[in-house]
Amino acid sequence: MLTLEELKADVESGAIDTVIVAFTDMQGRLMGKRVQAEFFLEDSVPRGVEACNYLLALEMEMDPVPGYALTSWEQGYGDFRLTPDLASLRRIPWLEATALVLCDVHAHDGPEVNPSPRQVLRRQMRRAEALGFNPMFGSELEFYLLKETYEEAHTKHYRDLTPSVPYILDYHILASTYDEPFIRQIRNGMQGAGIPVETSKGEAWPGQHEINFRYANALTMADNHVVYKNGAKEIAHLNGCSITFMAKPDKTWIGNSCHIHSSLWRGEENAFAADRSTFERYLAGQIALLGDLAIFIAPTINSYKRFTAGSWAPTTLAWGYDNRTCGFRIVGHGRALRTETRIPGGDANPYLAFAALLAAGLYGIEHELELPPPLEGNAYESDVERFPATLREAIDCLERGTMARAAFGDEVVDHYLNYARTEQRLFDEVVTSYERERMFERA
Repeated sequence: MLTLEELKADVESGAIDTVIVAFTDMQGRLMGKRVQAEFFLEDSVPRGVEACNYLLALEMEMDPVPGYALTSWEQGYGDFRLTPDLASLRRIPWLEATALVLCDVHAHDGPEVNPSPRQVLRRQMRRAEALGFNPMFGSELEFYLLKETYEEAHTKHYRDLTPSVPYILDYHILASTYDEPFIRQIRNGMQGAGIPVETSKGEAWPGQHEINFRYANALTMADNHVVYKNGAKEIAHLNGCSITFMAKPDKTWIGNSCHIHSSLWRGEENAFAADRSTFERYLAGQIALLGDLAIFIAPTINSYKRFTAGSWAPTTLAWGYDNRTCGFRIVGHGRALRTETRIPGGDANPYLAFAALLAAGLYGIEHELELPPPLEGNAYESDVERFPATLREAIDCLERGTMARAAFGDEVVDHYLNYARTEQRLFDEVVTSYERERMFERA
């Protein structure tokens, strides 16, 4: 990481001339500006950076969408303020003379912009801290490495893309060696950006990889997640190839997961190891409520295409010890005891996914929920409650539930319900248009 004094020295020496000032939008993408380094030090650090508030009211193609209380055409799509969090300041080794800082989002008159994903997680962090806990999280992202550039993939309408390796490379050293020059750039780049790397490995389908990082405080881990995801795509572009974290890039491919590990700590000790009831109630809350919070961890139509039996993507809310068919796999012992939530896909926004899991777990602790028995065997073939199978079902669950409004507030829930309904509506319009075209062809 980079201190402000170190940045000043690098700016004076000419080692850094650009600072990317960014925040994360609803889709988990970095949005912001490149700021001349001297101006960043003189103006952006004390005053922040202005950005259009429509950035929290866009669909995936960057078109503004109606229905948001935060902003609209009627309100003139004004600005909000990006406030640099200097604890997130870091060098970006794969971009020349560049640093990056992540921001909290505030209104002009000072208060946080509640629907901003980083603010959603911050509020759940404060809830945990009030109970004496420090939430520790780790996310494991899978992606496909493709031979096409991003421009070539776009020209091909993202169809018939070519994985970097033509066969399954799960744990396969020789196969992953073929891609090692590229994967090594990511590992070393992230290490240089202050994100401690643990391992990389081939995954369960041709061209699929996973790079894992050291767990951290939930906010730090979410920051690292978005810097990594954005940076990996930039490094791919610089190498004339492309990668995708899409949950289900092709119906015949294994999906990209985002397994999320979490535990609660008190000081230097894992509270799960010290107090079994805390662990059980935390897990019970996640099991009881993750269906209601589905759109916060599975936000798109495509997210739900990944949930099929025997696909390594869980379909139930079962839990079990070291059982990869369950939605919640319990791993580790003692200080390492934690829940691994295997339900989210690579398209999850980490701030929202972490906030949902943390809110559900804290609810379980506060309400002393009882943990059901662990599942033994194949969860795909069990009668355990299913995770929502479609975005439409997930929307219904959130509309009916009450816990999310109590935890996040009406403003946040209504904001993300509007996002999910828009995603569903746009999909329905495409399907209707396609069906009409097919009817015309048959006629």
